[in-house]
Amino acid sequence: MKLSQLLNGIEYSVLNGDTEIEINNLVYDSRNVQKGDVFVCLKGYNVDAHRFASSAVENGAAAVVLSDELELNDVTVIKVTDTRKALAYLSANFFGHPAKELISIALTGTKGKTTTACMIQSILQAGGIKTGTIGTLGVVIGDNIYKTNNTTPESFEIQQALRKMADEGCKAFVIEASSLGLKWHRTDAIDFDYGVFTNFSNDHIGDSEHATMEEYLDCKKLLFKQCKLGLLNRDSQVFESVKSDAECEIETFGFDESCDVSASNGELTRRPGFLGVSFDLNGYDSYRVNVGIPGKFNIYNALAAISVCRHCGVDKEAIQKGLESVKVKGRVEPVHVSDNFTLLIDYAHNALSMENVLTTLRKYNPNRLITMFGAGGNRPKIRRYEMGEISGKYSDLSVVTEDNSRFEDVMDIIADIETGLAKTDGKYVVVPNRKDAIRYCIRNAEDGDIIVLAGKGHEDYQEIKGVKYHMDERELIAEILAENN
Repeated sequence: MKLSQLLNGIEYSVLNGDTEIEINNLVYDSRNVQKGDVFVCLKGYNVDAHRFASSAVENGAAAVVLSDELELNDVTVIKVTDTRKALAYLSANFFGHPAKELISIALTGTKGKTTTACMIQSILQAGGIKTGTIGTLGVVIGDNIYKTNNTTPESFEIQQALRKMADEGCKAFVIEASSLGLKWHRTDAIDFDYGVFTNFSNDHIGDSEHATMEEYLDCKKLLFKQCKLGLLNRDSQVFESVKSDAECEIETFGFDESCDVSASNGELTRRPGFLGVSFDLNGYDSYRVNVGIPGKFNIYNALAAISVCRHCGVDKEAIQKGLESVKVKGRVEPVHVSDNFTLLIDYAHNALSMENVLTTLRKYNPNRLITMFGAGGNRPKIRRYEMGEISGKYSDLSVVTEDNSRFEDVMDIIADIETGLAKTDGKYVVVPNRKDAIRYCIRNAEDGDIIVLAGKGHEDYQEIKGVKYHMDERELIAEILAENN
């Protein structure tokens, strides 16, 4: 592909060289540059890639895209105002604008993006629409998961993933559009069919993220300047602000009867092998919905998913089936072991997330709530004290074990957790090996128990002394069950 074709839709000036040269690849890490590549100088919070432009040229770059003045010889030099924005358009051009071949859905908000993405995917696939996702879990296409470094990857990785989805028969995709992803133009060059706003609360404020809550919200709002239809949570306290700045058509969801899609009569539901929530759907249609993820807050996520999917050509049966069967890997994810008790895997790895999960599960009135967890090594000790205290407060039994111990001794970490547990009346046992701890939970389960394996969630590794070893709790459970056969 010629450089001039890659630059289509971008305002630029040529400081040196020729735009009619052939280009092999786009690269923003100078260490990966090969002969014939374009090197794009991205500016990050800690690193400015302009420093490595000369190195990229030495490695064979045919062109450099920059925003600062640099002296570079024997290479085509393209100057733009913002290299991150330019990378988004360069990438879309390089991969042939794959988003135009798919139903495109973006989700933003403080909480609920991952769960809502999985709900949308489950509904659409129940309706026969193969759907890929990009977000916290990585790039998910069918049964394959490709890990990413960020919830919203760099624009090149996004466009690369969309091309793969289109080539593998996907008809739709869902992306979690984080505030930083929107701020840093990672989703630019995509005209989304649907944009969803889940909710807004205090988060991501700091030197390397957002200076103020106002800036944080303004970055969320950017999504509704690049989508055709915005689907907004009517019950959010910032609803009017998001709506007033939107440049797209708006529909609403929530509990208010005036919403386009609303819910009423929500209740927790439990049966063998199933923890969830149900509600009556109102608005454009009326029927009962069962959601296979616990917690009444998931009614909002389900409403968001329904709000999108009703526009995508799926029927009532697909919506009901998709929501009842949905699973979010590592987020109160059920693993069927027995009809007599419930076993869940969850990513909760700090005191706040543990408290949220355990208080939610408490509402299902289990015979016992059993929490198996550890804590990460080379992290502040206060986190361990807090996790121990929270588990002791809300669990009937805590099973204390290992997590990513890193360069610390597992027993030292466990001793710190016990310090927190000692502040409560909660019962606990120590089983240092994680597989042994899971075995203990399963073999000592009683009818009506809810067991949550906390801390690992979607992770498939255990980090010990600088080495990551493969470890997937689902595989461990299968191995333990096989021991009994």
